[in-house]
Amino acid sequence: MSQQEAPVVAVLGTGAMGRGIAGRLAETGHVVRAWNRTPAKAQLDEAGITACETPAAAVGGATHVLLVLADDAAVEEVMSGLAGHLTADQLVLNLGTVSADLVRRLATAGPIADVGMLGNANHARSGDLRFYLGCDPAQVKRAEEVLAHLAKEVRHVGPLGTGMNFKLALNLLMGLEMQALAEVITLGETLGIDRRELLDTVRGSGFSAPVMGFKSIRMASGRYSAPDFRLALMAKDLQLAIQAAGEALPMATAACQSHLDACAAGWADYDCAAIADALAHYPAPDPASPRVRS
Repeated sequence: MSQQEAPVVAVLGTGAMGRGIAGRLAETGHVVRAWNRTPAKAQLDEAGITACETPAAAVGGATHVLLVLADDAAVEEVMSGLAGHLTADQLVLNLGTVSADLVRRLATAGPIADVGMLGNANHARSGDLRFYLGCDPAQVKRAEEVLAHLAKEVRHVGPLGTGMNFKLALNLLMGLEMQALAEVITLGETLGIDRRELLDTVRGSGFSAPVMGFKSIRMASGRYSAPDFRLALMAKDLQLAIQAAGEALPMATAACQSHLDACAAGWADYDCAAIADALAHYPAPDPASPRVRS
């Protein structure tokens, strides 16, 4: 595919996931224009990716605009700044986890689809993500033009907002699994059980789910830097799930409070598996030299 023929895609937000997505799209023949709120953290040095100073500069000429942002406030700020810069023939794809109400409100400004995204930065870079797409059926094909390069599964799950609701439901399960593992560790250590032995047993048993097995490795080692999914984002998603339910979710409410307490104790920017150490009241390490469990 020549540079002239290559489709142009804007990626707004190049944290761990956004960088992986931008790199994968460049590798699959797209011209990528990327923007990050903190340029120094963008780390965009691959061929085919142009770092832009503003979101407006990134979206010019793009067929698709991918939002890979942390929360409702970030998405609202960026989309407000793009007023007058987006055209009716551009499709905005929101890949970050935000409220379904927000993406529905944004639809008044132009074509948008919400994409519940499962996977980590390595999956993004290798094209092995899973996407749960919420949009009008007429937009599915346009969305798949880009999403198919990033995922091993793209499933249309319903109208606008459904992708976000799907992701909230799945992340609720993950949050509860992390809370459960953390409590198992707390009980075990209180009773004098070796953490590594206990987690190794859980991981090899029928009680374990794949994500629990994966995260238990971090919990066993106490290595929470270079997060796959930050604890602060898990806390945010648990809050969104509780708000969306509109009624009591007792387990979610308890897990959410644990995660909020962990954020307040300094664990916010570590991997969500750090809830195990936060629940046990271990102090959060200096980010410059993450603690490694002895």
